[in-house]
Amino acid sequence: MLTKRQNLLETIKGGNPDRFVKQYEFMDIIMEAPIYGFTCGPGMTAKDPWGVTIQWPEGQPGPFPVHDDEHIVLKDVTEWKQYVKMPNLDFPDEAWQAAVDHAKAIDRNEVFAASFCAPGIFERLHYLMGMEDALMAFYEEPEALKELIDYLTEYEIKFADVIIEKLNPDALFHHDDWGSSKSTFISPAMFEEFILPAYKKIYKHYKDKGIEIIVHHSDSYGETIVPCMIEMGMDIWQGCMSTNDIPALIKQYGGQISFMGGLDNGSLDKEDWTPELIAQHVEKVCQEGGKHYYIPSLIMGGPGSVFPGVYEAVDKELDRISKKMY
Repeated sequence: MLTKRQNLLETIKGGNPDRFVKQYEFMDIIMEAPIYGFTCGPGMTAKDPWGVTIQWPEGQPGPFPVHDDEHIVLKDVTEWKQYVKMPNLDFPDEAWQAAVDHAKAIDRNEVFAASFCAPGIFERLHYLMGMEDALMAFYEEPEALKELIDYLTEYEIKFADVIIEKLNPDALFHHDDWGSSKSTFISPAMFEEFILPAYKKIYKHYKDKGIEIIVHHSDSYGETIVPCMIEMGMDIWQGCMSTNDIPALIKQYGGQISFMGGLDNGSLDKEDWTPELIAQHVEKVCQEGGKHYYIPSLIMGGPGSVFPGVYEAVDKELDRISKKMY
């Protein structure tokens, strides 16, 4: 029987996996690094290291920035140098101890030791400016926006150097949502012009420093920018919603990139979920996705679910279907 790490590699390289990869099982994500910033749980309001106020209302699945006139960080992108400052990346050794201990405890023959980064370049723009102003800046102030993107890219590369020095990870789990359930937030041409160059630099830097696989979370529609994902060096697109034609993407791009998702939290991760509902959806995506270049998974940006038991029910069904299909 292959280890979880071996089985993942066989799956994304078109080899001989002996079962379906069960969601996030192949990664042990190191979340304790002090440079990740801040804590904001349900019912909390907090300020992140960039000065963005984050709020997580009770009963909601996650946090989001506050963009009223009092709290927004950047009101005019042409003045970004005045308001946007890189957070501190210099922390004492004792602040790193929990993350270092976690990294050392990971059995890297069994799983990948994954560093974490969120939010990414696009999300950082709308965290700072608000979604409407960020999107308008692509049209109205492209030069200033590109300068800001370059600055954020510079920070991400410095961030990567610190993480790699301290934790020596062999995988990266990077967040940056690029679309809604129906469309990307910006056109493929605009994505190629503004966002792709940043990620080519960032992901090349990680690969040059020894990162073996890059898993990028964007729980969205995104099939029109898959060529950009490949060009930037992404190995696995995590969060691939069912609104994408996943079987067609596998057929066209398998071997260049793999797809992780197909099980939309919005449809399955709900208060009235049932084992029968989970079984039906998991069976469908496994049959359609097949054994290569596809990882059946909930699209949520981390192991777990909003409603207790959903994530584990998916794993249980994947065990059952693996026995049938392998």
